[in-house]
Amino acid sequence: MSELLEALILGVVQGLTEFLPVSSSGHLEIMKYILNDDSLAEQSMLTTVFLHFATALATLVIFRKDVFEIIKGFFNASDKFSRPFVLYIVISMIPAALVGVFFDDIIEVFFHRKIFLVGAMLIVTGILLWICERVRVQDKKLSLMSAFIIGLSQAVAIMPGISRSGSTIATSLLLGIDKSESARFSFLMVIPLIFGKIAKDLLSGDFQGHMPSATYLTVGFISAFIVGMLACTWMIAFVKKSKLIYFAVYCFVVGGGIMLYAQFA
Repeated sequence: MSELLEALILGVVQGLTEFLPVSSSGHLEIMKYILNDDSLAEQSMLTTVFLHFATALATLVIFRKDVFEIIKGFFNASDKFSRPFVLYIVISMIPAALVGVFFDDIIEVFFHRKIFLVGAMLIVTGILLWICERVRVQDKKLSLMSAFIIGLSQAVAIMPGISRSGSTIATSLLLGIDKSESARFSFLMVIPLIFGKIAKDLLSGDFQGHMPSATYLTVGFISAFIVGMLACTWMIAFVKKSKLIYFAVYCFVVGGGIMLYAQFA
């Protein structure tokens, strides 16, 4: 398979799965394995980060009015919503940022054909979604403590196969936070984190040292961004209205199937 076709497929997979609680990074690792991608661990992780950057940019475009209102409200002393919300996002970033800074080299190992691990983590995601589906009280608001706890779940979701949106939304629901607010916070909180990761890799020279070809990344970025733009609004509405148990079953089936495939392939 040509390099450009592989990049196109990975971009489409990222764009479709980023906004569903099924782990886009896990699906990327599965697809890389199926496509027999032989990238080094550093290249594989940088590709994943770059594709996440594309969908984060798509999210930023889709939520531009929300982001603009939050930023504008942050500088308005009378705004009682935006300032706390910005603070919640900052607090939620701390755990994942610390993991990224201190354990970056260890994390890279998980992005190199660890397909059995991905399957196992998908099952963990399924269990989490199944548990939170049973929560009935969802009338609480975000707080500093809940934002930090949600941030912890985002840090754990750095592992491929643990859904970032799934774990953060599920954690929010387990904390009793409204489903609509949980989904909105989940999709907005990742934007500064991904932009920060890209900035860190650029400043550290990682992209220069381990970057796949510019054409490969460009094709993957464009396909992930376009598909992400098309899928974002529909997928978010779908997640808000759907029972998370459906996604749990999906994670069980795919995770179990991938574990069997890894054992006998």
